[in-house]
Amino acid sequence: MKSIEKQWLDYVEDHLQESRKSAFDTSLTIQNSPLEYEVPNQSSAVPIYTRTLHIPKFFTLQDKENFEKLCQTFYSIFEKTIAAYQKDPEIRALFHFPPELEELIALEPGYQAAIPVLRIDVFYDEATGDFKVCEFNTDGTSAMYENDLMFKFLAHNNVWNALKPEVSYLPLMNPLADALLVDIEQATGKKNPAIAISDFLENAYLPELYAIEKLLQDRRYTAEVVDIRDLQYDGTSLYNPRTGVHYDALYRRAVTQDVLDHFDEIKPFLQAVKEGNIVLAGAFKTQIPHSKTISEALFEPALQKYFTDEEVMFIKAHMPEAFDLTPETAERIKQDRRHWIIKPKEGYGAKGVYAGVDIAEKHWPKLVDDLVDHGYIVEEYIPHYQSMNIDLLGPDGFKPYSNLTGLYVFNGQFAGVYSRLSDAGIVSTQYNERMVPTLFLKEDQ
Repeated sequence: MKSIEKQWLDYVEDHLQESRKSAFDTSLTIQNSPLEYEVPNQSSAVPIYTRTLHIPKFFTLQDKENFEKLCQTFYSIFEKTIAAYQKDPEIRALFHFPPELEELIALEPGYQAAIPVLRIDVFYDEATGDFKVCEFNTDGTSAMYENDLMFKFLAHNNVWNALKPEVSYLPLMNPLADALLVDIEQATGKKNPAIAISDFLENAYLPELYAIEKLLQDRRYTAEVVDIRDLQYDGTSLYNPRTGVHYDALYRRAVTQDVLDHFDEIKPFLQAVKEGNIVLAGAFKTQIPHSKTISEALFEPALQKYFTDEEVMFIKAHMPEAFDLTPETAERIKQDRRHWIIKPKEGYGAKGVYAGVDIAEKHWPKLVDDLVDHGYIVEEYIPHYQSMNIDLLGPDGFKPYSNLTGLYVFNGQFAGVYSRLSDAGIVSTQYNERMVPTLFLKEDQ
């Protein structure tokens, strides 16, 4: 435990009632902020809001250097993977994408960056600096706004105000806007392009989309949040029939699987993309690293021939073992449920993810059999790094929480960190996830 974390723990224990009031004030602030929202068109929906713990995540300058290096290495690997996919039929065959997606992936966006917005989720061992990959997020990468607001809400944390630690925070929203505008202006050649921010809104993280809209509008850009199904195409431009705005570019937050699932409902959008009459910040080639299939493909000799020896060694050291869930592999993973996690090849938000550590022994074999040959991948389950923390709104005291570290990369540059914790085997909102602000110590403490 870092000394700064020990100081926080001791302060909470010595000022328990004060700390509980502080935690209540923080939670109330969250619930009265844009971080509480309801999913549109869901009449029975329960409001969604961020839940947190009382101790932020502290990283050292050495950790920051480690993050920068690993992001740089993976981005280089993904640039090479995307290039190989586009020119090599053998590489395309590794991913088994449907023809309609292959057609979209082949389209060039007109800007230099291979992946405008990427988040690399890792299980990072703070004691050693080692890590294993959880997953890669490109389509729909989110939580930048949540991160920035939760840092702001530290003003309600009594320990923060008492200790006044020497730390820095890496803001995300303005750098996100900077990165998007670099790509959009590079591709459109315009200094003030009109921009759509688009998703299937019932699946979107709406507070963030509207915050991006406002951020761009404050910079005097025409920007609108619009459901991707509401867009129309007149043969030369994509436009919003409600507002009459014709767009030069679109920040795509709709994940590719949602696009494929609603293909017939978004024909105007798809036609504009295919005809090159809209710039996509988040072109469909980003699906290559986003797909869970990347976990298998990176080990294939056909793909590894495009990498340096150092990159191949990096993959071997930091990627978990992965393979398709077939009748043959099913028998293998039935023997030791605690060693495996099952994920859908195309998905997000931990939907349909099953960690053996969270499944009762008697239910595991049937679950495995039910998922065989239904588009699932099996990965080695990585034991999570744990740190002590406390939920002062609950009955428990200090206890260990599993950590998941999300590393943002904008146009190839490390940008910041998203820290999530859980007391379950999977760190996700549907598995008791808690989000805490991430801070970097100005000196090793």
